[in-house]
Amino acid sequence: MILELADIRIHPGQNAAFEAAITHAAQTVLAQAKGAQGYTINRGIESPERYVLQIYWDTLEDHTVGFRQSELFTQWRAIIGPFFAAPPVVEHF
Repeated sequence: MILELADIRIHPGQNAAFEAAITHAAQTVLAQAKGAQGYTINRGIESPERYVLQIYWDTLEDHTVGFRQSELFTQWRAIIGPFFAAPPVVEHF
């Protein structure tokens, strides 16, 4: 199993809307992605505009090829991308 860790910074004052959007995106888009096994999203305490998103994938390629090169990724980014203050930093474990 592969853990994708995304460090996300959003625009100030957008927390409630972002949290609703990412939950919607996960339930409607990510749920359709091959190899996606689940996710968690955590909001920073000291930095409330910072979130850590963890997505569990069967394989690295399920994320980097199957999801990122698909229409699902376009939909995912359309839903949550407008909230980003900077591009997320993404690593795999």
